[in-house]
Amino acid sequence: MDNSKIKRYTVTAALPYTNGPVHIGHLAGVYLPADTYVRYLRSNKRDVKFICGSDENGVPITLKAKKEGVSPQEVVDKYHKIIGDSFKEFGVSFDIYHRTSSQMHHQTASDFFEHLYDKGVFTEEVTEQYYDEKAQTFLADRYITGTCPKCGNENAYGDQCENCGSTLNATDLINPKSTLSGEPPVRKETKNWFLPLDKYEEQLRTYIESHKEWRPNVYGQCQSWLNAGLQPRAMTRDLDWGVKVPVKDAEGKVLYVWFDAPIGYISATKELFDYARLDVWNPKAEEYYINQNTLSKGNWEDYWKDEQTKLVHFIGKDNIVFHCIIFPAMLMAHGGYILADNVPANEFLNLEGQKISTSKNWAVWLNEYLEEFKGKQDVLRYVLTSTAPETKDNDFTWKDFQARNNNELVAVLGNFINRVVVLTHKYFDGKVPMLMEIRPEDQQVIDELAAYPEKISASIENYRFREALSEVMNVARLGNKYLADTEPWKVIKTDEDRVRTILNISLQIAASIEILIEPFLPFTADKLMKMLNYGGHLWEDAGKMHLLHRGHQLNQAELLFEKIEDEVVQAQIDKLNKSKEANSLANAVTASAKENIQFEDFNAVDIRVATIVAAEKVEKTKKLLKLTLDTGLDQRTVVSGIAEYFKPEDIIGQQVSLVVNLAPREIKGIVSQGMILMSENADGKLDFVAPREKHHNGSVVR
Repeated sequence: MDNSKIKRYTVTAALPYTNGPVHIGHLAGVYLPADTYVRYLRSNKRDVKFICGSDENGVPITLKAKKEGVSPQEVVDKYHKIIGDSFKEFGVSFDIYHRTSSQMHHQTASDFFEHLYDKGVFTEEVTEQYYDEKAQTFLADRYITGTCPKCGNENAYGDQCENCGSTLNATDLINPKSTLSGEPPVRKETKNWFLPLDKYEEQLRTYIESHKEWRPNVYGQCQSWLNAGLQPRAMTRDLDWGVKVPVKDAEGKVLYVWFDAPIGYISATKELFDYARLDVWNPKAEEYYINQNTLSKGNWEDYWKDEQTKLVHFIGKDNIVFHCIIFPAMLMAHGGYILADNVPANEFLNLEGQKISTSKNWAVWLNEYLEEFKGKQDVLRYVLTSTAPETKDNDFTWKDFQARNNNELVAVLGNFINRVVVLTHKYFDGKVPMLMEIRPEDQQVIDELAAYPEKISASIENYRFREALSEVMNVARLGNKYLADTEPWKVIKTDEDRVRTILNISLQIAASIEILIEPFLPFTADKLMKMLNYGGHLWEDAGKMHLLHRGHQLNQAELLFEKIEDEVVQAQIDKLNKSKEANSLANAVTASAKENIQFEDFNAVDIRVATIVAAEKVEKTKKLLKLTLDTGLDQRTVVSGIAEYFKPEDIIGQQVSLVVNLAPREIKGIVSQGMILMSENADGKLDFVAPREKHHNGSVVR
């Protein structure tokens, strides 16, 4: 979108689900880049509304309520407050943090559905849907996993395989199971209303192909869906918690969570402007975390229906299809709404080399971090932005967290600011000295400083926040190098005027850093602003030499950051290890708790010792190996999902335990004849179940 035509911005961040707190993966994937972008826009005097809220509908809410013996409303109330308070304390500057359980949202979502219904957009179909008999609920697509029929990925979802990118229906999965109970679901007939995505396929293709500047992961996934051919998708579900379907014969049905959740952005915007019209304080300000500092009156429709509004969705990669295919199709069907100009989805953040798992408590929870690292919001903001998974999955480790704090925030940024403020107090009573003669080496630094704001702007405008933060830190490095090269602590003995120039330039660098760092590290910017005793400057002022005038009085220096000691990070590592041990014990208990089977059931399984004689990767997959096995009875092919743990050349000659009488099945065009047995430890690492000593191929495992 041509920036000259942009009158305002609507920036949304994916609605976090209220069945638990948010963790660092959520922050790195969505909320930090979104907050950075919005703070940058505000610093540029842009008209922007930053919209988010709690996603409070869906199956997991009702299950958690049953488990805890409380109502679903009590569950969402609890986590809405935990999440909202955490965001506020962490400095995520939403204009509103709304709720999808609100009256405004229910009305807005119902009206939207009714509008499409009255236009004849939906088709009404009776279909067989998966039902979890143990949980006693119909299953949303994302709560069903199984083997992808196209690539053999054993962890495909009911709507999509993230391994090969294929669009799926839950009923396509091989060996499906419920993620809620772990049990195989059954099929039951039910009536629902479908959005015919296929009718909007060409419109969507035109829309997507007009945004080839989107990140490759976003554009590529959209193209994959379109090329596979879009199918109608149910926009209603058989549940008793959520937004009721506002039509006849819809008893016991609610709107599909991915129909009502993105409408949550719209309902939140409406709530924000409804509140802004009030002239008195209202409790909604606290419940919806309305930002009084950015509140302005106006019309919500300007932010959703005006072509001069730029709409940007910040999401994680698992939500790409919903924001780039389904929600735009809904808006197209409705008419009158603008579509997103960009959807800068991040990849996933891992933790200490493993995928973050909320169910296994393998996570760094934001509310716990804020409690255990008081006053260190910006340390986490810095580390997560520096290692942001913008183009590929990345890893957070506590040792790296410590190193970046100590070696970068303390030794580079904090060191520069402390030196220049301390020296100014020491030599000039804390008053900004006069700029005297400017030498060529001074002018070079002044010119370099002047170039940084535009460079950083370009990175932020193109959603490269990691790169932008690196450039801000380079401004601090510029200041450190300038002080090191000019050595004012030595020059003061012979040339006080020279020191005046050096410290004046250094202080202008510090003042520019305050402006440039604010979108990334707002608490640090606030400390620096108080130390320099100035504020109110905007992005356009950064890089200039007049920010701090001659004679301006600085406040006393204080440390922006402090070193983090080994024992502090070790305590966090130990905390994670305890979670790992607890999960290992829980897995053992779960394993021992399986129902008894009869001897005849076990005896029907024919397990033999076999040797791998050949192995190769299966094309276009990450997890699959094609193995040739000598069973002593024959040589056969088995496809196994172990490629992430073993290289083909390393397992030639490995003996394995093989189920030889498993019915053959086709995986990725290869007929697999059997299944090798693997053990899995608490870390998820696989190993072969094999005899300690070499056995003859074909030996029976009893």
